[in-house]
Amino acid sequence: MADLTLATSRREATPDLPVAHPADRTLLALDLGTTTGWALHGADGLINSGTVSFRPGRFDGGGMRYLRFTNWLTEIDRLSGPIAAIWFEEVRRHAGTDAAHVYGGLMATLTAWAELRGVPYQGVPVGTIKRHATGKGNANKAAMIAAAQARGFSPADDNEADAIALLLWAIETEGGVQ
Repeated sequence: MADLTLATSRREATPDLPVAHPADRTLLALDLGTTTGWALHGADGLINSGTVSFRPGRFDGGGMRYLRFTNWLTEIDRLSGPIAAIWFEEVRRHAGTDAAHVYGGLMATLTAWAELRGVPYQGVPVGTIKRHATGKGNANKAAMIAAAQARGFSPADDNEADAIALLLWAIETEGGVQ
């Protein structure tokens, strides 16, 4: 029987998050949830954004949404990457149990994916993102959408607006350094 070994990276676990100098680097911001909002600052300097649904199908097993999320991250990295850093909205309080479970699973999947590839990541509190976008730490969904529109974006919903706001926060504060 062959010896089983776990492949490991030579990098240290969770390298320090780099300063978000957007020039020629791919930066990803995520609003995790069943409908995940995303915003991507590509190496070409353009910002793209959207939403992607990880709602399980009728006959899907419990882990399929997380496998789809992993595959989606890998595709983004392959097509637009390599991803230099990831920021995600850090939610500390959920209205429902199901939302909390989905968020926790997506966050675990994201952090494992990033650790495996040596991509630095950081959670940013919701209030920090909202305060940066609107000046108010408890801004509602409509205010977040309006803030993104005021910056020239056309978000489809609040998930995309939150991801755009998070990406702009990361760029403008150099990942929270300023």
